[in-house]
Amino acid sequence: MGAKTLTRADLAEAVYRKVGLSRSESAALVEMIIDEISDAIVRGETVKLSSFATFQVRNKSERIGRNPKTGEEVPISPRRVMTFKASNVLKQKIADAHAKRAASVETAGE
Repeated sequence: MGAKTLTRADLAEAVYRKVGLSRSESAALVEMIIDEISDAIVRGETVKLSSFATFQVRNKSERIGRNPKTGEEVPISPRRVMTFKASNVLKQKIADAHAKRAASVETAGE
């Protein structure tokens, strides 16, 4: 299954087609939205996009990890990580699309 990657250009093109802004205005709008989300996350704010997802920065404390190749214990330094939690609406859309795809594959195989 060849997975397609959605790019900034694809988002700008979608805005151009659906909203009616010029291509350059659409690209600028997409950039402004991405910049605003990125800046908020960098500031440590939680970004919640209703019916889509929540982005949050979490502090992880120091812990001991293990090198899988050698088995040697290695300290992992404390750090900040971004988490992405899909909303229940998004999770349901994914589940529905998967069920629909599985059903179409099943009927095609009969």
